[in-house]
Amino acid sequence: MIDLDANATTRPTPAVVEAVVRALTDCCHNPSATHRAGMNARAQIELARRDLARLLNARPIEITFTSGGTEAICHAIRGVLAGSARRAVVSTPIEHSAIRLLLRHLADAGEIDLRLAPVTRDGVVDPGGFADLLDEHTALACCQLVNNETGVIQPVGEIAVACARHSTRLLCDATQAIAKIDVDVRTLGCDLLTLAAHKFHGPKGAGALWTAPGLRLPPLFFGSQEMGRRAGTENVSGILGMAAAAREAAAFLADHAARSAWSARRDRLEHALLRAIPGASVNGRAPRVPNTTNIAFPGIELEVALMSLSERGVLASGGSACSSGSLEASPVLRAMGLPEALASASIRFSLSRFTTDDEIDRAIPIIVECLGRVGSAES
Repeated sequence: MIDLDANATTRPTPAVVEAVVRALTDCCHNPSATHRAGMNARAQIELARRDLARLLNARPIEITFTSGGTEAICHAIRGVLAGSARRAVVSTPIEHSAIRLLLRHLADAGEIDLRLAPVTRDGVVDPGGFADLLDEHTALACCQLVNNETGVIQPVGEIAVACARHSTRLLCDATQAIAKIDVDVRTLGCDLLTLAAHKFHGPKGAGALWTAPGLRLPPLFFGSQEMGRRAGTENVSGILGMAAAAREAAAFLADHAARSAWSARRDRLEHALLRAIPGASVNGRAPRVPNTTNIAFPGIELEVALMSLSERGVLASGGSACSSGSLEASPVLRAMGLPEALASASIRFSLSRFTTDDEIDRAIPIIVECLGRVGSAES
């Protein structure tokens, strides 16, 4: 199986699996217990908090562990709104569905005034257009760091400057950026940042919310765990697995040769498909993370194409895995101005950092053959 769907999820590394197993066996006691075994579990959680904070250039006390990126996003959005008299929220139409659908729900319920910033044809949020929507009524702004479907890096720094002028809190979903590019909360300029472990070779069911110093959010539900921020007995195995993934991610990001090789593999796949398949074009040619390409293949039927690839042992996606089963064109690609016919005929290929040259060499002819066959059948 050649997995080119790494933006959907990644396989835990051996070190992560070892950390999870060790937590389930050696740290199985309740971290809130006052006996020695419980205190040992607590100590391991705090070491994990330090490791994740180091990856973000944050302080450990600023990290709250959650069940994943979606919970972290919900906590951030509802928490900021609960603590503000302002009712306006500025966001973008290319956010992950965890943000996009929650904000739409709140807007439909009359709880917020939702304003969406424009996006360019290359998939970049227009920072000037975003800034124009901010005013004294804006409680929260949301802008992802990396788009999950195109891999395009967003101008969060510029948007953060505009938010600061209006004392507006900025939430940055960094889920698709962690372990692909350097993420430094001290220079990024946001007030809140979310992530999920399984996107960078950690376990599912573990994530985190970073909050800027001095920002205190009310919890989603109440309890004494996580310094009163997040109730429920901590997922020790998930947290320790995420910490192992964070340590490995930091080592990878420090290896510039490995990062360049990763990008070169993506480029080789992309260029080969553009050369071999008539009419193919890349969606989002702005600066991207090194592992992602989103390509439109005119004339294909997306569901049939993805199934054909899967049957030949190549995994890819039509967009966000959280939207699987949907026959509608990608909201991200449509927000970029793609005609529905092209948005409905676009495939995301995303490499993990363990994707090999050999896998790329084997995948290219399979993709060309499958898409050529599907395209011919549909035309």
